[in-house]
Amino acid sequence: DVQLVESGGGSVQAGGSLRLSCVASGFTYSNRIMGWLRQAPGKEREGVAAINGDDTINYSDAVKGRFTISHDIVNDTLYLEMNNLEPGDTAMYYCAAGPRLYGGSWSFSKWYKYWGQGTQVTVS
Repeated sequence: DVQLVESGGGSVQAGGSLRLSCVASGFTYSNRIMGWLRQAPGKEREGVAAINGDDTINYSDAVKGRFTISHDIVNDTLYLEMNNLEPGDTAMYYCAAGPRLYGGSWSFSKWYKYWGQGTQVTVS
């Protein structure tokens, strides 16, 4: 079975940094999209960053220049390096994955078939 296990969330002050990790297991294919999405209380889930099967990387405008997504292929671990955190970044962060995206927006939840349990990030 496919599993995505996140870690690395926590509470930080504005301007601080965190690194989220997501260990993937059980995949029978490597040509996939992997991403981070987040959901704040009372808000829609939104895409933060994603790496597609063709190595295309996308970021939301809200985090561009502050966050960096990367994928360790050997260990099949997805990372999200978050710097200069702002209170608006407070949310539950989810690691997600699915078949490589050939069309449509990477930031939409519907393209992701597998989800982690989420890790909370709180910025004060």
